[in-house]
Amino acid sequence: MNYINRREFFRKAAACGLGVSAFAGRGACAAAPASARPNIIFILADDIGYGDFGCYGASRVRTPNVDRVAKEGIRFTDAHASASVCSPTRYSFLTGQYAWRNPAGDHILSGEEPLSIGTNEMTVPSLLKQAGYTTGVVGKWHIGVGSGNLNWNKDITPGPLEVGFDSAFYYPATNDRVPCVYVENHRVVGLDPRDPLQVSYAGKIGNEPTGREHPELLKLKIAKSAHGGTIVDGISRIGYMSGGKSAWWTDEDMADTLTRKAVSFIEKNQRHPFFLYFATNNIHAPRVTHSRFKGTSGCGIRGDDIQEFDASVGSVLSTLDRLKLTDNTLVIISSDNGGAMENGYETYDLRDANGHLCNGVLRGYKDSLWEGGNREPFVARWPGKIKPGSESGEMLCLSDMLATFAAITGQQLPSGAGPDSFNMLPALLSEKSNKPLREHLVMQNEGRYPLAIRKGSWKLIPAALPGQAGRPKSGVLAVAQLYNLRDDVGESNNLATRYPDIVKDLSGLLADLRMHGRNTVG
Repeated sequence: MNYINRREFFRKAAACGLGVSAFAGRGACAAAPASARPNIIFILADDIGYGDFGCYGASRVRTPNVDRVAKEGIRFTDAHASASVCSPTRYSFLTGQYAWRNPAGDHILSGEEPLSIGTNEMTVPSLLKQAGYTTGVVGKWHIGVGSGNLNWNKDITPGPLEVGFDSAFYYPATNDRVPCVYVENHRVVGLDPRDPLQVSYAGKIGNEPTGREHPELLKLKIAKSAHGGTIVDGISRIGYMSGGKSAWWTDEDMADTLTRKAVSFIEKNQRHPFFLYFATNNIHAPRVTHSRFKGTSGCGIRGDDIQEFDASVGSVLSTLDRLKLTDNTLVIISSDNGGAMENGYETYDLRDANGHLCNGVLRGYKDSLWEGGNREPFVARWPGKIKPGSESGEMLCLSDMLATFAAITGQQLPSGAGPDSFNMLPALLSEKSNKPLREHLVMQNEGRYPLAIRKGSWKLIPAALPGQAGRPKSGVLAVAQLYNLRDDVGESNNLATRYPDIVKDLSGLLADLRMHGRNTVG
């Protein structure tokens, strides 16, 4: 069956209320009723660390809604983003492919780089559309829009709708990057055509003041020169923009705006299966919470921002309860990379406040190949399917969601799709397995190098390549690092000289995975 015929087969099967079970792998056929297809909500936080939620040990920051999902579902202790920075992880989540395999998506993108996903690629939303789902994205996008030379005053395409989403309400990059506007489907929201929007990363445009030129206008002082661009809402950004003022966002209201859109999507699509990808602004810099959250955590601005994130989760959960959708909805909560303290602005969160440890006992932070850079909280709830209060030590990566959602909806991934995606449904359902569902994992910072490799409990961070030895913050040192995470999750005891054969084996495995275009079999 070729790819086009396969897609048509599954589309018709979904429309007729049929499905196939793939619980044991990447696709084994068995009939299943359409009613077994749950709604799926994937909530992806920004810069939340392994130790930032109560269910992962935080005692000074309160996250009752995230903790509720863990209590009523499952908590993973060995889940990972595929990268220690945002854009590559988001690319991997949607495509099931490591971003370092694709130069267009392997780095932190600006607000104007082209869409990094091919419009003919299988993605999480396009897969679920085949199964009869309505798909929507709300929040941070940051994997590129357009195809170059983008005009923000016309249709912005290709973008989320061209890779499988039925609707989209998003901001193109990060909170601290221009353009500081929302896009709904193909158009900038609230844009006045008499005041056209211009965006540049090459140099200043227009007459808008910048943080470098006018620091007296800032409500957040900049700590890094890169953040000294155009001032929007009293905060200078990375890059420059001019015009389009009616469309500029207000930072304090971002979480509320996005949460309302997420709730609205659920309300509009409650009568048929839906998939919502809710990518929050919290807790990425600049951290500017709504006034009702300021000072509530006792752990500084960063702690307040975590609690604002938790409130957004609570709004989603209460909406499901109100609409009586809870029992047939799979809710997953995770983060795009490890916790970060430095954020480009002079706020009071340059270190963990009041004893709160953003990454718990893990070493390193965002942009690090140590565990603090990519090991993530990951909790999931699916009443009647996932056992309440359960825990899994199964190694999982966010790139695994494509194969997992295929299994849940009874679909088989076509050849070539999701080359680095493993079916984690057995782990979600606490089914026993004779071997790990994922035997190895490749982790990246930015680009094709540097990478780290994990197999079982062993993790290797290769020695720095020429020119990289000066980046110890990234977790890359002049010497190879080998850790046994079963006994040393804090990566304090380098065993590379004691076990040279393991270093050699893992180095060979990493080289092999680099050379071959897929990680999985299929």
